[in-house]
Amino acid sequence: MFSGIVEALSPVKSARSSGQLVQIEVERPREFTDIKNGDSIATNGVCLTVEKFDDRTIQFALGAETLQITGWSAEKLTSAKVNLERSLRMGDRIHGHMVSGHVDGTGRVIRADEEGGSVFLDVQAPPQLLRYVWKKGSWAVNGVSLTINNVTPEGTVSMCLIPETVKRTNLGSLKAGENVNLEVDMMARGMISFFENAPQFSRT
Repeated sequence: MFSGIVEALSPVKSARSSGQLVQIEVERPREFTDIKNGDSIATNGVCLTVEKFDDRTIQFALGAETLQITGWSAEKLTSAKVNLERSLRMGDRIHGHMVSGHVDGTGRVIRADEEGGSVFLDVQAPPQLLRYVWKKGSWAVNGVSLTINNVTPEGTVSMCLIPETVKRTNLGSLKAGENVNLEVDMMARGMISFFENAPQFSRT
């Protein structure tokens, strides 16, 4: 479980295909002094398991489901910079919102304009996710917890990135046409699923 508050922005040092997997090595942030094999680290919003690490790098394996949902490949990840967040510990303050690291889909950036130090970001969300998205709600974009400023009927979701977010994450370097990983609010998803599937609330 994560909070959507990115701890580090790190470059991918290598990425290679291995059967149906893609194995990547990410530069290990200096502050990640407590990691061990088997730990979960959100990487651009995707919960990945630490397979190996040393003083300089952390290695992860991306499975078929992750590759399909994100559209990632070894070629796309080579030399990319990714947002990293270690999993929450019991008793931690949650400064963003509860994020599972299970990406729901990808969106396409249609606007990323810098104005006065902030970046105004518009993302075209997949139709199947729009039911979980509302004005002043939260979702995670590349693993970053963001407040939604507006949602149009056509599915354009607007956000404003403050300078700290621009500085600490890869969202400030986004360009129109790029894809981003999206995870909707898990409580909204759970509530809608409950009301749709509970017999007393099902439509007849």
